[in-house]
Amino acid sequence: MGILFFFPSYSLVLNSVLALLLLATGKYRSFLTSSGLLSAWLLGVILWGSLGFAGWSTCVVYLIAGSLVTKVKMAEKEKKGIAESRGGARGPENVWGSAATAAFCAMMATYSLQDTGLFRIGFVASLATKLSDTFASELGKAYGKKTFLITSMKPVPAGTEGAVSVEGTLAGVVGSLVIAVWAVMTNVMLASEIPVVMIAAFVATTCESVIGATVQDKYKWLTNEAVNAINTSIGAAVGILLFNMYH
Repeated sequence: MGILFFFPSYSLVLNSVLALLLLATGKYRSFLTSSGLLSAWLLGVILWGSLGFAGWSTCVVYLIAGSLVTKVKMAEKEKKGIAESRGGARGPENVWGSAATAAFCAMMATYSLQDTGLFRIGFVASLATKLSDTFASELGKAYGKKTFLITSMKPVPAGTEGAVSVEGTLAGVVGSLVIAVWAVMTNVMLASEIPVVMIAAFVATTCESVIGATVQDKYKWLTNEAVNAINTSIGAAVGILLFNMYH
């Protein structure tokens, strides 16, 4: 519990009230498992305590948008065996695999001695990367007409690790734009920085596809959650690098 003392008490109270309301009404079940809700509560405390409502809501946009597209043509995906487990509800491994990098960047943006905007861009880029990946994967599986392995461009079944489609790629671009625009609307970053975030997300999701096509099946520890953590870290790093190059 020691980490919680770094954050304002109101972030603990607000997120606790929200979590209790969700728990009491059961409204969280479409998006989170019970243990996933606990992880989301802790993540919310970190983000609201670091970047306020703006940072917290940016992650909420990712969670809601990502969960909604995961459920697109869910029955069809389940028949093909390519649907997310638990009907798309996120567990703790999903929460932290997707957002640990964002949490780190949020804390660094607030508590590091010199905040030049680098970690704010890293924060947005990491979430934009994950939503881009989710949009590309889920909408690609739902609407992709032709799916290719990114390393060889040979046709493969939808849902294959490392597979890409035109429809999925375009959906991924939209996903990164959704996060970037929300971050601008909530003053986490400037409108002029949208291209930086979108390029970072595109580079990272491309790297994620290459990892999936080449090495993911070779190592047991390289689970989808581990790949998500690598993916979002690449997105944050590329975003920070591009931001630093042009500022």
